[in-house]
Amino acid sequence: MKVLNKKISSERAFSILKKPITTEKSTNLQQFNQYSFIVAKDSNSIEIKQAIEKIFKVKVLKINTSIIRGKAKSFKGTFGYRNDVKKAIITLKEGNTIDSSMEIKWCLLNLNP
Repeated sequence: MKVLNKKISSERAFSILKKPITTEKSTNLQQFNQYSFIVAKDSNSIEIKQAIEKIFKVKVLKINTSIIRGKAKSFKGTFGYRNDVKKAIITLKEGNTIDSSMEIKWCLLNLNP
């Protein structure tokens, strides 16, 4: 299978990365140079790598992705499911870091048109 390394646009890069995950577990992973993001479900690992390198100007070593199934919930007697979410854990090359206050800056980037 041949993989095409087609460059993505800045607009596509920002649409791939939804938001960073700032849980206790993901914060502990940062000491091993790993960062967690919620990404678009239609994106693949190559696109995620290009988006991270384009936005944060860092070098990516490895990407692990998983699709988290939505939980079953009941609200006022009606039953439904939450949306499925795709999560990516990115391992950066030694010496590269992403700012830990990125969620605050991320919200500001997405609020300003």
